[in-house]
Amino acid sequence: MRKRAAVLCGAAVVVAGTFTAVPADASAPQSVPTASAARLTWKKCGTADYPTLQCASLKVPLDHANPRGRQITLALSRVPHTAKTFQGPLLVNPGGPGGSGLTFAGFIASGLPKAVAAQYDVIGFDPRGVGRSTPALNCKPGHFDPVRPDSVPSSPAIEKANLERAKSFAAACGRKYASVLPHIDTISAVRDMDAIRRALGAQRINYFGYSYGTYLGAVYAKLFPHQVRRLVLDSIVDPTGVWYDDNLAQDHAFNDRHRALMAWIAKYDATYRLGTDPERIEAKWYAMRAALAKKPADGKVGASELEDTFIPGGYYNGYWPYLAEAFAAYVNKKNADPLVEAYENFGAVDASGDNGYSVYTSVQCRDASWPRDWRQWQKDNWDVYEQAPFMTWNNAWYNAPCAFWPTRSLSPVNVANGKLPPALLFQATNDAATPYQGGVTVHRLLADSSLVVERGGGNHGITLSGNTCLDKYLTAYLTDGKVPRGGGEADAVCAALPDPKPLASKAASTSSRGAALHGLLGARG
Repeated sequence: MRKRAAVLCGAAVVVAGTFTAVPADASAPQSVPTASAARLTWKKCGTADYPTLQCASLKVPLDHANPRGRQITLALSRVPHTAKTFQGPLLVNPGGPGGSGLTFAGFIASGLPKAVAAQYDVIGFDPRGVGRSTPALNCKPGHFDPVRPDSVPSSPAIEKANLERAKSFAAACGRKYASVLPHIDTISAVRDMDAIRRALGAQRINYFGYSYGTYLGAVYAKLFPHQVRRLVLDSIVDPTGVWYDDNLAQDHAFNDRHRALMAWIAKYDATYRLGTDPERIEAKWYAMRAALAKKPADGKVGASELEDTFIPGGYYNGYWPYLAEAFAAYVNKKNADPLVEAYENFGAVDASGDNGYSVYTSVQCRDASWPRDWRQWQKDNWDVYEQAPFMTWNNAWYNAPCAFWPTRSLSPVNVANGKLPPALLFQATNDAATPYQGGVTVHRLLADSSLVVERGGGNHGITLSGNTCLDKYLTAYLTDGKVPRGGGEADAVCAALPDPKPLASKAASTSSRGAALHGLLGARG
């Protein structure tokens, strides 16, 4: 999403479940890819963290309905299998839409047990429009440069300023990418994935997606059910709310997570000296917001930038100690320097962020219908704001270009599917970016799927970030296709990791797996 700081992970309580193996034909290792894999030329592109990474590129049609027309290029990465047992390619996606998957392949391969990762070619890819794929979209560089208008449209002038920003961004995308935008959508990305499968010479793929990547995977499974061997979805988009309703649901969930941060700060009053009453601490936060609206810190952090800085805390509680320190310094010492640093680490948008946002809007605005009458946005968002003020208008303006998008919209995909081998789903009960109901809904829509719930967890993206209970189920599934069968709403339940400690604690730096994951997940899920 943005630049991140290292943070902690803790131990988990294991709640075991029974296991059922997937059918033999779905779990049997695949044969070695055929000669068609020669279409991809892999070259070394390792990094210090992921030295075995390889890279390749693949040309695909801009319009899959016109396969001999204009071609675009997808950037791919791979951590190759090393074991004698080869279970085929494992395509991975970090979400967004707009998240880059090249480094993500290294993260997944290094996070899995070595014996498991060694059985797969872990395949990352930059979806069309993203990162090193070409063309890479950047509709309006600097769109998020500070200081932006206050997100809350408390006057006609503020609302007009924000509307002009949204209209200007949509118009810029239309001018620069008129021939491309009609083909930047989830269905086109899914067809790209099947082109990757064919280029790899694989009859079927394994897939592991987080956040928006869960919708991408579910749509792939709907369009190509017989090409799916194993399917892992972590932090699950509700496909029945794509995308306008999903964003309104986020606002309530993020408000709850922001209040959880206030309660956490109250717990550590000895460190932060902001009080022991969460409601009063929250009032101090909104007072800070009001002060920054009048006088931005260092000419960078106004009210909207403050929201940008604290929204990542709703994705990952590992950022709470840094946010709390910045909050306390501003309120207690009139020192804005830590707040500016927190904004630069968590909230500021660089060129890759501009690219990610350009793809985010292009996909979401194209995927489904959005209200074109701004009065509908006003009514819905003011209604939500009355109950959940923290992120509502910030989120509304983030998505507002869709009210003015220059391409017509498609219809959302009904991902209901009875043709798949058992899929494995992971969902935290207090996830803000993809609220819990999304996991329950997809569990119901994907026949024979299994849902593993992290009870009390509020982080977005929960496997391979320190919870050994969750990772036990993931490892079993990728090893031999076993899934938990518990019946009811969830098939297995794991306890959440403990909340972090203030930075003075040694526990605050015990692990960076969680921070590494959240630094790779795509913007806004």
